[in-house]
Amino acid sequence: MATRAYILIEAAVGKAKPVAEGVARMSFPSARVVTVDAVTGPYDVIALLEADDLDRLGTAITDSIQQVDGVQRTTTCLVVRLG
Repeated sequence: MATRAYILIEAAVGKAKPVAEGVARMSFPSARVVTVDAVTGPYDVIALLEADDLDRLGTAITDSIQQVDGVQRTTTCLVVRLG
């Protein structure tokens, strides 16, 4: 079963739209972007990523998403399956 995580992204002022577009355009050899949404509240963009394992997911976040122009900080929330 694939590993999924929500990436909560804080963007620089006025950069939410270009950050969301940049993340949505990304392609990774070992992970995929499921959804990207601009949101209101303490975060500006929330992305859902999926990968075969946690290492591949982490690489996609640190090597790609955190490098998008305008990204100031990310918080990763791993999806858990209860029950």
